[in-house]
Amino acid sequence: MNRSAVFLIRTEDRKGLLSAISGFFAERDLNILECRQFSDVLEHQYFMRVAVELPPELTKAELEAQFGQLAAELHLSCSVHYSGEVRNVAVMVSKARHCLYDLLTAAEENLLGGGRVTLVIGNHPELEEVAAKFQVPFYCCPISRSGDRAQEARVMELIDRHRIDLVVLARYMRILSDEFIRRYPERIINIHHAFLPAFMGGNPYRRAWERGVKMIGATAHYATADLDEGPIIEQDVERITHESLPEDLRQRGRDIERRVLTRAVRAHLEHRIIISGHRTIVFSA
Repeated sequence: MNRSAVFLIRTEDRKGLLSAISGFFAERDLNILECRQFSDVLEHQYFMRVAVELPPELTKAELEAQFGQLAAELHLSCSVHYSGEVRNVAVMVSKARHCLYDLLTAAEENLLGGGRVTLVIGNHPELEEVAAKFQVPFYCCPISRSGDRAQEARVMELIDRHRIDLVVLARYMRILSDEFIRRYPERIINIHHAFLPAFMGGNPYRRAWERGVKMIGATAHYATADLDEGPIIEQDVERITHESLPEDLRQRGRDIERRVLTRAVRAHLEHRIIISGHRTIVFSA
């Protein structure tokens, strides 16, 4: 497989950026495999995702040093990601299994954007059998009498020991501490079983039914210290009617949740997301 690199770029929008950046690669005879760009006319920001083919003799250090000079000249904020890098994913769960199944299946079929599920962490033992079917280690970290702090310490030790690149909250029904979230910034994706920002918090399907909504949905977002208010990555909805009961909403919602969460995880692992304040720029696959 040919080596390639993906550049995620953000800067103040102005003329000549596309020419200058693409010219950098052309001058070095680097083939551009893909180029996506977006100009935010309201915030005056420019976003770019460019994938280039790398010759065998060009090292990562040389490439980044050379591009770093251009980035300094143009005031670019940039990250570089390379093909062949396998990212380790930890999935945190409680008792619901539908999202976990979908993530494990996608990983097994190499459909998770170069990510592999390295471990599953549960605060209940129920889903150990699911992890075992996919031969993924399962660690049960229940909430002890000493409370969340001791449990989170055990979880963070596992994440660090396994060199986890991304933490996925697959219906993990606990609120993470600010300390936990600060430790893994922009590396925690949560699925919320509602169409945010509506019906935040617990039991959203019951409250959606009480409100008489005609659509239900799910939202995948980066976890932040502000509960359910992190940058949104992916959403989806389905229409319902007045005949739908809360349990009907919940069952249909599970299918939306698993689809949305897996798409969000894949977008992150394929390096298609740039965070801009409370928003995300998600380039299409």
